[in-house]
Order: sequence, then structure tokens, then C-alpha cells
Amino acid sequence: MIRINLVLWLFTIACGLTVVTVQQKARQGFIQLEHEREYERQLEVEWGQLQLEQSTWATHSRIERLAQRHLLMHVPTVEQVQMLATPK
Repeated sequence: MIRINLVLWLFTIACGLTVVTVQQKARQGFIQLEHEREYERQLEVEWGQLQLEQSTWATHSRIERLAQRHLLMHVPTVEQVQMLATPK
């Protein structure tokens, strides 16, 4: 009888420790998940900022201004434009 009680008592302790361990792992997993979600939100904000920056850098007026300054390019006048007929 004492052996059975001892075995049951040890089994109960082992089950309790297992429950505590599993709960702790679940908490750690949830905390890690929340950290990853926050990181995802930060990346989404950064992505939006990069898209806005890209659209700003690619505006026609900026490209035209850089072409005029650095490459000494200019918009041709009407007299300089030549129209070519395409063969049919």
C-alpha cells in the first residue's frame, strides 16, 4: 500500500511539474509571438516610408531638374523636334 501511495505521489508531482513547464513554454511562445508582431508592424511602417521616398525620388520634375543640372540637358524647342513617319 505504501508503494502504491509513493508511486501515485511521484506521478502526481511529475504531472504537476509537466503542467508548469508546458505553461511556461506557452507563455514564452506568446511573448515571442508578440515581439514578432511588433517587428512586423515596424517593417510595414518602414516599407510605407520607403515607397513614399521612392515615389518622391522618381517624380518627373526632380528627374528633369537633375538632367538639366548635371547632364546639361534641356527640353527641345518646337523647331528642334523632327517627326518621322513610320513605314507601313
